[in-house]
Parts: sequence; C-alpha cells; structure tokens
Amino acid sequence: MPNRRAFLAGLLATGLAPRRTWAEAGNPAFLSAAKTPDGDYCLCGLTRTGKIAFQRPLPARGHAAAAHPHLAQAVAFARRPGTFAIVLDCVTGTEMTRLTAPQGRHFYGHGTFSADGDLLFTTENAYDSARGMIGVWDVRAGYTRVAEFSSGGIGPHDIKLMPDGDSLVVANGGIETHPETGRTKLNLPTMRANLTYLALAGHIREQIALPPEHQKNSIRHLSVARNGAVGFAMQWQGDLTNDLPLLGLHHRDTGTLHLAHEAHVRQMNGYLGSVALSGDGRTLATTSPRRGRMQVFRDMTLIDERALPDVCGVAATADGFVVTTGTGLVRNTSGHDQQHALAWDNHLIPLPVGL
Repeated sequence: MPNRRAFLAGLLATGLAPRRTWAEAGNPAFLSAAKTPDGDYCLCGLTRTGKIAFQRPLPARGHAAAAHPHLAQAVAFARRPGTFAIVLDCVTGTEMTRLTAPQGRHFYGHGTFSADGDLLFTTENAYDSARGMIGVWDVRAGYTRVAEFSSGGIGPHDIKLMPDGDSLVVANGGIETHPETGRTKLNLPTMRANLTYLALAGHIREQIALPPEHQKNSIRHLSVARNGAVGFAMQWQGDLTNDLPLLGLHHRDTGTLHLAHEAHVRQMNGYLGSVALSGDGRTLATTSPRRGRMQVFRDMTLIDERALPDVCGVAATADGFVVTTGTGLVRNTSGHDQQHALAWDNHLIPLPVGL
C-alpha cells in the first residue's frame, strides 16, 4: 500500500486533491518559520496585525518559504546546506510531499512560484563544480522536478519572480561552499556577487555586478516592487571597519543602481538580514539582527531607524512595514505589536493575497 505522502502526491498530480485557498487557512498575510519554547520547529501564517493564523510543525529548522499564489500550499526550505524542502497543506498541516535536492546539490533556503503557480523555482548549489543552479519543479505533477539551468553565478541565495511574470531575479552571493566543510567560505579572495535576471526558460537577460571595491559584498536577499524595482541586501565578508554600503536598489527599466550609504558595514556590523520594498518601489526597509537595528529609506534617503534586539524578518504592508524578531515580537510600523512564545527565524514572506 502506498504511504500517505505518496497517496497525496498522486492525488495532487491527478488534480483530485482538495484545492484549498488561503482564505481557508485563516487569510494569512505572511509566512515565517519559527522555533518553539520546547525546541521544535514550525511554519506559521501571520495576519496583517501579527496574529497567528496557523502553526504547522517542521521536522527541522526552516529558513524561508515559498507561498503558492492561489492555493494554501507553502514550500518550507531547510536552512542551507539543507537538502530537503517540505510542501505543506497549510489548512490541515499535512505534508503533501517532500522535495529532495539531486545528488551533489543542496538548497539555499529560498524559492519562488511562477505567476500561475504551475512551476516552482529553487536556488541550489552544485557543490563539486561550484556552480549555482536553478531547479524547476512541476507543481501540477506533484512537484516533480522537470528541468534545471544555471543561476548565472556562484552561491545563488534568494530568487524572486518579476512583476512581468516572465522573468526571475537571482541574488548570486558569489561565495563557494561545500558540505564537507560545512558553512566555511572557500573563495573569499576571488568571490564576486551579481544580480542576474533570467527568463523562465533559463537564459540570462541581464546581469548587474557591483564596483570592484565591493568584491567582498555578498548579495543575499531580495525584494521586488510592483514597478519592477529590486531591493537587495548584502553581507560583507571582509574587515568590519569600512563604510561600504550594504543596501542597494536596482531599476532595470532605467538601468540605474543606487546604494544606501547610511546602511554601511560598520553601522550594521557587516550584515543585513532581510529587505522589503513598498509597492511603489520608493520606500525600502532593511534589518540587521547582528546590530539589532531596522532602517527605513525613502528614495534611498534614511527616514527612520529603530533599535530592535535580534530583528531580521521584514515585509511591506499597505501602510508601512512589519518586522519579526528572534525574541518573538511581531511589530507593525502602523502601531500593532504582538508578542508570541516563538523565536522567529530569518524571513517574513508576504503572500500575494495578503497585501
């Protein structure tokens, strides 16, 4: 007899599984992984005001999640160098299926769906050849892997779908790692990050590299506005005494690249954890858990700065931003605070239906 996971995957592939929507999962606006007081791990849906809409168990620490654009399904990725990702029915908490990275690969903790929800794209490390790869999974066929292509660089971390629905943007962090040496960075003297725009079929449409003095700046996390502006957060791999900026904004339509000099290496302890753009692409927020600080920029000028211990997750709302911390706080800049007995992990993922 097939086990429950295989049975559900078969139903999904034939289109017979219940097609539950996010409304049936409590209308969450965001997803976040967390750690419970007992040391277990979970994936939560959060409302606009920071209340928990659902809480589903995970077998290990999660990093980020990808939310299906229509159905109440989320893909929870293990923290790198994890080799699994779990597809959850967020209404029932059922594990629908589990994705396993191909031999010689590991996931980087991020993924994104196509606009119609039929494909999932995952960032991966082909570690023996030090190549960044994008895996392609067919959702309607039970999350079957159907293709792969180059990410355009080394160490692809975050990936987002562009508003045109026809292209992806990838943060190639530039850092070579191998599971045999854990999270040790193997190529710091020669590393070079880039921002790569890819067609859904895999060919490179555009690449953006930072100036030479940023050689040790690793582009890690992304946020995309409705107008196609891309905000990116970096993590510095060198001396922490310089003033190089860690936050950038790229406008592909105009070819302009802006760096926020107030979010620099010394100010943020060399590390930005997350980034979020407002819908119009003009207001940008970033966090540094190592510095315990959140910054907000308008047209790349600093307009707000707040001290928050262990702050990392951040997402845009209609009237500002919401952040999460490792101390269990969910804070909305419009005035709503919720305190939970959970340690929120790195990222707060907005649902398209939640904004």
